[in-house]
Amino acid sequence: MTKRPLGAQISHMLKDREVDVIFGIPGVHNQEMYRGIEEAGITHILARHEQGAGFMADGYARASGKPGVAYVITGPGLCNIMTPMGQAYSDSVPMLVVSSCLDEVAARKGQLHQMKDQRAAAETVCDWSEEARTAEAAYVLIDRALAEFEMQRPRPKHIQVPIALLQSDAAPARPKDHNRSLISAEHAQTTDLSPILAAARRPVFVFGGGAAQERSAELATTLCGRFGAAAFTTYAGRGVVSPEYPLLFGSYLANPGSVDMLARADVVVAIGTTLAEVDIWRPHLGHACAFYRVDIDPEVLRDGHVADDAILSDSFTFMDTLLSAQPQTSISDWTTDEIAQARARWRSEADADRPGIVPICDALRDCLPKNTMIYSDMTQFAYVAKEVWDMDRPGHWHHPFGFGTLGYATPAAIGGAVARRGQPTLAIIGDYGFHYTMQELGVAVELGLSLPIILWDNGKLKEIEDSMVRAQIAPNAVVARNPDFCKLAEAFGARAVAPKSLTEMQSEVVAAFQADGPTLIYLTPAVSE
Repeated sequence: MTKRPLGAQISHMLKDREVDVIFGIPGVHNQEMYRGIEEAGITHILARHEQGAGFMADGYARASGKPGVAYVITGPGLCNIMTPMGQAYSDSVPMLVVSSCLDEVAARKGQLHQMKDQRAAAETVCDWSEEARTAEAAYVLIDRALAEFEMQRPRPKHIQVPIALLQSDAAPARPKDHNRSLISAEHAQTTDLSPILAAARRPVFVFGGGAAQERSAELATTLCGRFGAAAFTTYAGRGVVSPEYPLLFGSYLANPGSVDMLARADVVVAIGTTLAEVDIWRPHLGHACAFYRVDIDPEVLRDGHVADDAILSDSFTFMDTLLSAQPQTSISDWTTDEIAQARARWRSEADADRPGIVPICDALRDCLPKNTMIYSDMTQFAYVAKEVWDMDRPGHWHHPFGFGTLGYATPAAIGGAVARRGQPTLAIIGDYGFHYTMQELGVAVELGLSLPIILWDNGKLKEIEDSMVRAQIAPNAVVARNPDFCKLAEAFGARAVAPKSLTEMQSEVVAAFQADGPTLIYLTPAVSE
């Protein structure tokens, strides 16, 4: 029972809970948390800004399936990471933020990094935010957070520890408790759905990010085939159904034409999706038939998308149970022609809405190594790709879906590359979004990550300009002076290239995966001409 300062004990506890990497920035208020990092055998990734640390933790969590952990200082450090916390909350990402806090704020004013209520501020963008006032409380809160990541819908948590408590000696935390189990479907409720689906002639499954796990992919495709069901995925659910499945509508839920197809269904089952605004961009899915929902979050099952029946379950257990209840393949009235025609029409509309991007998406997809994990930003390139680019496996395209923050892709891809050393990782970001977190390029150089960063430069906030035009507003404040991005990348020590054709782009992407550091691949709309 070796006593150490609590700041050091927290790192040792996290290591015992299989945390191997921590992202963050040390400061005078949280330096005690850094006392035990190396001793515990944890790798620390030094970000250039707490926002970058948060996005790295997010990207690491999405790539590894493990919680992303970040250490930040009191006040501004916590404020800086609140944007990534908000993003992780909307996208159900397990992120644990541990910060220091002042010992007293009511009776003392004017202290370094002082906020009126730091804990409450953090709580606005995460699942919960708590202050540990004893060592035992810190340990309990950490274990609570880690358990909830496994057993509930994963969302970010914040724990703050007073500076004096971090400095004080404490006994170590208890060893990890392995007695945990996931929520599972009620067997009777799942099997009751089986005859309904078997009798349906036009069943539709809608798969969301909650179903987008490697172990669920084969089940989802088999499930659709067993019932002769057509399938949609949300953007976050791409890859859970094989792109070879002939009745796959793809990730075109947000296209208005999907309403017509859903109106033809006689049963719709939504699995692991909130059907949020950013999934469908309309208040109602579009069906006029029986509707069933499956989710691990009771709040989702009681939202505005009212279901005939709601099943509280993780997606894998539900699909596995349903397949066991339906041994025979059902007959379907869906045809491959009607689905292929709809997909072709929607792809053409995506190309017409944002001209020139579809060919670049096709060329980029065709040159990527197998198992490439992609992180994209809020940019028109990604908006098109999320619809027209089928994924061959789930959980391999990550985007700031709900909160929709700029600057996500570069640091998140760094976190993903740290989690997947030796496997291909790619970032796609727009010129304006790159400004937000471009300093994190230095981290990728420092770590020697073979990370291609596709920088899409259309010279403006083009999506906002288009929106203003549609709203009959004279476009303004949508053009900013850009630097020479290639020279900027080289100043950080990264490679930089500016291909002039799609073929040249493909060659540079292949070379970037072989490089001993990051490569900025600068693209403009002219590359597709």
